[in-house]
Amino acid sequence: MQYSADGQSDGTATVQFPQPGFLASVFRDLGADQGPEPEGAAGRPAPGRLGAGPAGDDQSAPGGPSDPNSADPNSAAPNPTEPNPDDPAIAAHARAAALTHHRTLTVQAEHDRLADLLRRAALPVSAMDFESQLRHYEPRPYPGDGPGADEGSEPRWEDFAPAEPAAADPEGGASRRLLDSGYQRELAQARLTHQRALREWRTRRAEAGSPAADESRRAHEAAEEARARAVREYNDSLEECRRAYRLAEPAAVESLLERALAAAETATQDLSAPCRAVFRPLTRTAVLDLDLPPLDLVPSLTGYRLAPDGDIVPVPRPPADRATDYLRLVARLALRSLQAADAVDTDEILAGVVLNGWLREPGVVEPLCLLSVDADRDALARTRLLPPETPYEDRDDEGVYADAEQDEALVRLRQLGAAVTPDPYARTVVRPAAQAGATVPAAPDLSANEFAQLVRDLLTRGGLAEWSVRLRGPAGLVATGEGSPGSALPGRWVVWASRDSASVGVEQIETLAEAVREESADRGLRLTTGRFADEALDLTAEESHRHIHLIDGDGVRELARTHLGLPLAAGR
Repeated sequence: MQYSADGQSDGTATVQFPQPGFLASVFRDLGADQGPEPEGAAGRPAPGRLGAGPAGDDQSAPGGPSDPNSADPNSAAPNPTEPNPDDPAIAAHARAAALTHHRTLTVQAEHDRLADLLRRAALPVSAMDFESQLRHYEPRPYPGDGPGADEGSEPRWEDFAPAEPAAADPEGGASRRLLDSGYQRELAQARLTHQRALREWRTRRAEAGSPAADESRRAHEAAEEARARAVREYNDSLEECRRAYRLAEPAAVESLLERALAAAETATQDLSAPCRAVFRPLTRTAVLDLDLPPLDLVPSLTGYRLAPDGDIVPVPRPPADRATDYLRLVARLALRSLQAADAVDTDEILAGVVLNGWLREPGVVEPLCLLSVDADRDALARTRLLPPETPYEDRDDEGVYADAEQDEALVRLRQLGAAVTPDPYARTVVRPAAQAGATVPAAPDLSANEFAQLVRDLLTRGGLAEWSVRLRGPAGLVATGEGSPGSALPGRWVVWASRDSASVGVEQIETLAEAVREESADRGLRLTTGRFADEALDLTAEESHRHIHLIDGDGVRELARTHLGLPLAAGR
């Protein structure tokens, strides 16, 4: 009811309609196109409508509040063409739309977290070499030796007094304007400062010779001496580790590598991806085992939608897009570990790095190898391990995700000859380049680069210089070398080395002899970690093939013990 100025009812009523924004939000959440705004919904009342404001009321209009023929205002009926928000079906749709929106926001948060992990995983790491780990001792002053503690004279007022204000007349000289409020404030503050300094000076003089002050100073000096001793002992131990590292002792090399790998994980501490290191002095190669993040880290949905029947339906992502996003993250973690190992090796102890990415799932005994890299030092030096720019860009056509063939991290891994699973969610595994389980490795445990490095070290220490690899593969290599006349291997050689358990037959000896003729070499060397057939041994005993020399698995192990001083286990 409306009331006049005298407090009496004037016989009119105001009808309260539901807020117009409610239905609009419901239809917007349902995904429906919003139609034309209802008449009077935006605060623009139409003439003749009940409840219009004073600016738009037409009190004399038919049906208006002042019309005597109008119906009882207390029995005003709702508009039959406008949906009733109290309808149970509409309320259920509104709740379903709100729940759909909330679940979609949750999925979007998962996508945002993945994008943030991709960015942080590509951040460059700092080198954790020995120089960066050195500690420095800086003595801390005794608390009683504050500013002016060494001064024997009493604080003077002249040292604290503020400068007098300048005269209003530049030619009249300086004057002391006692009525200047700013100068008076500075003067009062200076007097307080002077009194505080004078009081502290007198307190220090009074406590200088007290037993408590002497005991406090002695305790402070003892604590500082302990700090200095701890820094010296730490630096001495670090220097001892550095000497052991330069001697390629496995414990020292592994300790340095794992410190560098742990420091590289600082940017993604909320992502569990530890990396362990094993160093093999026989080939001077570090084998890194990287634990890959779980597969469910990458969102499997793009969001949710509300079906016409009111059900909330998840919208799955294409499996190829999900696999690509997981591989992009894995590639960045692998590149970060390779960069950490390469940056810490300032003394160039490592000849190569092998990295295996393992997926360890709950309830599964054997981990799955989804990624493997076998890179020598030269390949690491030639490859920029991390993208120079941000790992993703927000573009209208692709969002934060990109094609696997164009992803920078995956391209760099493939340039290193990495083996990457095509589908991690199908659990498609790859063969590890090398295994780091055995303390004393056998030939099958070595990677292709490790085996090539082992053969080169054995023969160059035996006198074969100017080493040049012509062909190299997982099973072996073909190379040429030049030995000086006074060495154990004089002349030009063609070397064919392989690691396999099958016996070497006559055909391979004939092939090597033909390669020796084509290269105009003097001799040929056939090296295998297995054995030779009797026919091959008989052939090299003939006059036409006496320039072909043979070394079997026992000979390789004997050369490793003689020239390298390290054992090589028998092949399995």
